[in-house]
Amino acid sequence: MSFSISGKTAIVTGAANGIGLAIARHFADHGANVMFADMDEGSLIEQVGDIAGKDDSNIRYFAGDLREKLAQANLLSATLDAFDQVDILVNASRQVLPTDPLDRDDHSLEVLLEQNLMTGYRLSQVVAQRMIRQAEREGRENGPVGSIVNLSSIAARRSRPDLLAYSVSTAAQDQMTRSLALALAPHRIRVNGVAIGSVMSNSLQEALRDDEEKRRQITAHTPLGRIAGPGELAEVVQFLVSEAACFITGQIVTIDGGRTLMDSVPVSSH
Repeated sequence: MSFSISGKTAIVTGAANGIGLAIARHFADHGANVMFADMDEGSLIEQVGDIAGKDDSNIRYFAGDLREKLAQANLLSATLDAFDQVDILVNASRQVLPTDPLDRDDHSLEVLLEQNLMTGYRLSQVVAQRMIRQAEREGRENGPVGSIVNLSSIAARRSRPDLLAYSVSTAAQDQMTRSLALALAPHRIRVNGVAIGSVMSNSLQEALRDDEEKRRQITAHTPLGRIAGPGELAEVVQFLVSEAACFITGQIVTIDGGRTLMDSVPVSSH
């Protein structure tokens, strides 16, 4: 089986910085045509503006608020205008907000369900419909039609009151991944998720800049004793969208250095 994604066309959301950017760049470096999608046009221009759109470039970018259905339709149209097809969707855009569970004016849960769950769900619907039409147009009655990967978090299984909204939204996202996998399996579209622990994203790097104690706490609770780099996550996502994973669907792959295996109580429990 091949890990190659060369010649495939991928849409990667959250691609202006951090993990989404790392995945999008990794895909492009491995021969895929990649649409970098994000709300932050300034960062997109800074990261890929000098090469996107050149005749020999396999990179394009789209700036828009993907919570809006029109922006999702425009993203797909821009991808098809540039590359004629779409084979891969990576929903890597996500948001983390603190929650006060006793504050009835706290709207973090509504915000994160919209951003972390519904945006990816609606975009998956739009892209899956296109993948199905492509297969019908080309007369492909067998073989893979497309692949979707949703970026999730171990917060779906590890609860903290101040991260209630984030935990709930990622848990819902994992269930959405499993349910979509079943719904799209008859169309030969695979859907998987990647639940991450501590990965050195821009936000985590900033949080740890002047806080060695927080870094020590993270590594102390990670059996492998370190924080993952974004490139390590990108390689797992490449595997999931490649032919090497052609019989894998509806799975949530955990990348956390063993963190969810640990009992937070430092003594034996009976």
